[in-house]
Amino acid sequence: MKFAAQLRYLITFIISVIGANAAWGAGEVPISPVSIETAVADAQALASQHPNMTVMRIEGISMIPYFGEGSVLVVKKISAARLREGMVVVYRNRFGDIVAHRVMARVKGGWEVKGWNNFWADTTIVNSGNLFGVVYATFQSSGMTGVSALDRASLSKVQVALAAPWK
Repeated sequence: MKFAAQLRYLITFIISVIGANAAWGAGEVPISPVSIETAVADAQALASQHPNMTVMRIEGISMIPYFGEGSVLVVKKISAARLREGMVVVYRNRFGDIVAHRVMARVKGGWEVKGWNNFWADTTIVNSGNLFGVVYATFQSSGMTGVSALDRASLSKVQVALAAPWK
C-alpha cells in the first residue's frame, strides 16, 4: 500500500510540473499586433539592404520565448567556422527539414543544436554542409489567424523554418 501511495504522489507531482511548464510557456508566446504580411514585408526590406540574407517564417514552438509560430526571421549566411555557443542557426537536418535552433556546443564534426524548449539536442550536427546561416533579426507577428486565402498563397512563397520538437 505504501508503494501505491508513493506512486500516486509521484504521478501527481509530474502532472503538476508539466501543467506549470505548459502554463508558463503559454504566457510567453511572442505575439505582436502586426500582421504576418507586414512582418514579412519589413523583414524583406531589411534583407534587401544586405547581401547574403534570406527571409523565413517560423512554424513551431520549440524556441519560445524568443520566437514561435508566425515569427519571421532574417537569416544571414555565415561560415560554420564563425559559429559560437548561443547563436541561433537555421540548418537542414538529416530528415530534410529546415530547422531554427540554438547552438549548444562544439562537437566532433560540427555543432550540437537544441530547441529552447526541447529536452534533448537535435540528432543532426550542424556544419558547413547543412548550415543556412544565423538569425540576424526576428519580426514578431499576429500569425496566420485571419489571413485570407490570397495572402496565404503569397506567404507560401516564403520559405519555412521549423522551431520544432527534437528529432
